[in-house]
Amino acid sequence: MEECQTVFGKYEMGRLLGKGTFAKVYFGKEISTGESVAIKVINKEQVRKEGMMEQIKREIAVMRLVRHPNVVELKEVMATKTKIFFVMEYVRGGELFAKISRGKLKEDQARRYFQQLISAVDYCHSRGVSHRDLKPENLLLDDEENLKISDFGLSALPEQLRYDGLLHTQCGTPAYVAPEVLRKKGYDGSKADIWSCGVVLYVLLAGFLPFQHENLMSMYNKVLRAEFDFPPWFSPDSKRLISKILVADPAKRTTISSITRVPWFRKGLPPPLDTSPLEKKHDAVVAAEDAPKSPKFFNAFEFISSMSSGFDLSGLFETKRKTAAVFTSKCSAAAIVAKIVTAARGLRFRVAEVKDFKITLQGAAEGRKGRLAVTAEVFEVAPEVAVVEFSKSSGDTLEYAKFCEEDVRPALKDIVWTWQGDATCTANVPVCHGDQPPVVAV
Repeated sequence: MEECQTVFGKYEMGRLLGKGTFAKVYFGKEISTGESVAIKVINKEQVRKEGMMEQIKREIAVMRLVRHPNVVELKEVMATKTKIFFVMEYVRGGELFAKISRGKLKEDQARRYFQQLISAVDYCHSRGVSHRDLKPENLLLDDEENLKISDFGLSALPEQLRYDGLLHTQCGTPAYVAPEVLRKKGYDGSKADIWSCGVVLYVLLAGFLPFQHENLMSMYNKVLRAEFDFPPWFSPDSKRLISKILVADPAKRTTISSITRVPWFRKGLPPPLDTSPLEKKHDAVVAAEDAPKSPKFFNAFEFISSMSSGFDLSGLFETKRKTAAVFTSKCSAAAIVAKIVTAARGLRFRVAEVKDFKITLQGAAEGRKGRLAVTAEVFEVAPEVAVVEFSKSSGDTLEYAKFCEEDVRPALKDIVWTWQGDATCTANVPVCHGDQPPVVAV
């Protein structure tokens, strides 16, 4: 690919940043804005021969699902007959592994990275995604020393669960993999991720791995028994937390919600969001003068993959879980926001926040897993077309699905053009005025 200077006339592609079995990653720039990007180039024929195309599709689906400040952003996916191009956020600081290889970190610095890691992993789990290969080599740092999770190639989605509700594919890096994965009897991907987070925290504070042995089977035995020692410089509070995470029995292992309540973890974090009843100040947010005039642009790949049955990636990870979660509208973004706010109050949901065309709603009643919290975000596809996406922030998934189907659909019927899955997007749907969308890699 070294001879290729531009990608679809939109990106300049420069030096090679790295390469793997099926892909090469290049530094690039968006021509119109000058923004730096990373371009992952995948050989289609090679992944087909190796039977990896479903994994590539899944990686695309996962990266579209997990939009979080501490996850590397997938900006766009394009393809030719022979290549697939992932255009991603360029993270300048390199791997966290490089920093650790120079020695252990100070506790405050390690805690900050761990806080960001847990925040991102918690978000992934809320979207049904298990990463399954969390390690310092897959954790990048940006210019401001913020952590970014990368490489979702081994990630798992709910459709991969077997009849027992567990995952059965043995994958990950041996030194970071959970005991239940090694046992080959099925495992909960989110609990396995928590174990890996605990190993990462240990490595940040120690500068070396908790489970080490020159013989691989001996190392596996140490992992299976959760047999490790703490260096003398670990603080009592950090030892207590790691001891609750690195528990061999996943049923007895601590949870992310418990981790986030530990005082050692919370040090330096802002206080939890106020969940008191809605105050009048929230009513003024919608009409705030400094609010952005237009929502974020929803690129052609996202639009097609969300709304068109021919390109819909949702089948890779959804059944009824995301019913009525995405719709298009011909109304203005401001009108859509106003309608959602009005409807939410009619449904006895409080509007916790309206910012940048993203509305955060919270139910008044306690559900099976606490109060249901929902986010609705408006994206611009074209001057007269918007996409609205609902997602569950917290609460029970079944209660969320019922809320979408029985409450949201009827309440918003006046502004809906089409719901995802109800109709196929046709050539009459304006994807991008004055520009031809790239071929979508599905």
